[in-house]
Amino acid sequence: MSPMLAGLAFALAALCAGVMGFAIQRGGTCTVAAVEEIVDKRSARRLLALGEASLWVAGGLLLAQALHLLPAMPAGYALSGWTIAGGALLGLGAWVNRACVFGAIARLGSGEWSYALTPLGFYLGCLSVGPLFGAGPQQPLPQGSPVLQAPAWVALLFLAFAAWRALAPPRRMPGARRALAERIWSPHAATVVIGISFVLMLLVAGAWAYTEVLAELARGMAASLAARTALFVALLLGAVWGGWTAGRWRSRRVTAAQCLRCLAGGMLMGWGSLLIPGGNDGLILVGMPLLWPYAWAAFLLMCLAIGAALMLARRARS
Repeated sequence: MSPMLAGLAFALAALCAGVMGFAIQRGGTCTVAAVEEIVDKRSARRLLALGEASLWVAGGLLLAQALHLLPAMPAGYALSGWTIAGGALLGLGAWVNRACVFGAIARLGSGEWSYALTPLGFYLGCLSVGPLFGAGPQQPLPQGSPVLQAPAWVALLFLAFAAWRALAPPRRMPGARRALAERIWSPHAATVVIGISFVLMLLVAGAWAYTEVLAELARGMAASLAARTALFVALLLGAVWGGWTAGRWRSRRVTAAQCLRCLAGGMLMGWGSLLIPGGNDGLILVGMPLLWPYAWAAFLLMCLAIGAALMLARRARS
């Protein structure tokens, strides 16, 4: 690829990362918030929206494959006891942090500076998981994803679904102009934008999740570190812009308790993501769309751990 094309590809990837951060902020995208909604309101609206993000990524991958545009995809991993333990630790860490790795970006975009310690804690967790748990790197599965082995006509079904979603009445899914003008997006509108932006970024820059960059950095394996770090900065800037334009941005006072909570929560999520392997951003945007069983099991365990921690904490306070 020529330097000019490479520069254009990176600029598009950075734009997609910024749009993802903007959508995460505007939609309040967070697994902890989704589970809290189930516990408090008996509603799964936010959780279903996260599932829809996976659906849009899966459909985008099918279309890219049908057009012969799909780059090399990450391998899957076997479902094991480490997967279960990792999912539980990921959920416990998200509860301690009061936000998953998506939610931490949204909180930072609102001016809650203590959440800058969540990525640091995540990195420290990735550094320490081997000595603490004695778990080596999980071995990738030799076979490919069942999604990528699907016949080409399945992509046509996704196109029909996408057309139905685009033409749905405004009360069910706001149009682009109305959605951009609204201060707060619906969870489904936000996760559709996240899914589409992720697929576009994948096509020009490969699969990317900021937690994977931190995990690889901890193992001394991070390739193209400068470019991938720049994508993380673009994600953060998008979240800040989303918070500013929505009127959510307020510079909050940082306390020692908040910093300790974010550092500890990030570390627990780092442990969990290495044991699975994958943070909940990678699970939702890569593993689950590819229908890897380990990703679905880990995300389910994460949600169950958050729900159990929420209910036990509330029972202890009552």
